[in-house]
Amino acid sequence: MFTQRHLLGIESLTPEGITEILDLADHYAKHNLKQNKHLDVLAGLTQVNMFFENSTRTQASFEIAGKRLGADVMNMSMQASSIKKGETLIDTALTLNAMHPDLLVVRHPHSGAVKLLAEKVNCAVMNAGDGRHEHPTQALLDALTIRRSKGRLHRLTIAICGDIAHSRVARSNIFLLGKMENRIRLIGPKTLMPSGVDKLGVEVTDDMNEGLKDVDVVMMLRLQKERMDGGFIPSEREYYHRWGLDPAKLANAKPDAIVMHPGPMNRGVEIDGTLADDINRSVIQEQVEMGVAVRMAVMELLARNLRKSKEEATTC
Repeated sequence: MFTQRHLLGIESLTPEGITEILDLADHYAKHNLKQNKHLDVLAGLTQVNMFFENSTRTQASFEIAGKRLGADVMNMSMQASSIKKGETLIDTALTLNAMHPDLLVVRHPHSGAVKLLAEKVNCAVMNAGDGRHEHPTQALLDALTIRRSKGRLHRLTIAICGDIAHSRVARSNIFLLGKMENRIRLIGPKTLMPSGVDKLGVEVTDDMNEGLKDVDVVMMLRLQKERMDGGFIPSEREYYHRWGLDPAKLANAKPDAIVMHPGPMNRGVEIDGTLADDINRSVIQEQVEMGVAVRMAVMELLARNLRKSKEEATTC
């Protein structure tokens, strides 16, 4: 059962909690195909989106999810806010508390910043990505995409390829897919593997052909050049030659293997453009679609727990 007050990461979730989120998200994925998508699940609640890092697709997905559930949604532009004038994260939390929001969605460049906010505010907090720490809703939407495509989310062989070291998406997926009893392979240059990777319970290789052998799922990652301050890769051309996904490398995977990417994609660097658009192999657009459904599910479950805790507080 999902009983948490916040969604700060995957690491603290149980397999049962993950399944509960995915089951509800699957329901919303079907609902979102209807002409009238509006619901009143979050009617009367206020959702605030605070993005200290730019992310058009994630912010839009959370906004659409909240509005479809009937919440009052407000986007705060943190790039031009009081933070620039020296306001601390604690000051921001105190200001938010005075506004009495119910749901707070936070994306921040520093690991742990979202957890700090969650400790200081009186509402439910959703982590939309913090530093290199976690991006839980991305892992959940990836999991839902895999489950819908493969019919299950356990005992699959899944390759996560590319810039593992700088990827909170990879970290959250490693936690989630490991909890659901999958075999995980990390593939990429040694310079882009995180320290302590040997403790994550995964297989590691720098050879794409070897790593992709007989896998069910190929999850490519964005090369995060903005987080690199040194020579992590020889050149983009060499990177694509060795670690970019193309039809020849994909031929090592199972014939029905699916291709994923969290976006935005660097075509011709991480993945061949034609392959990314191949409707027979690529589920990249489905990932975007499942993002709204997963975020709707998380918001509903957090709102349930929020209302329950408030009811218990008033009866005490």
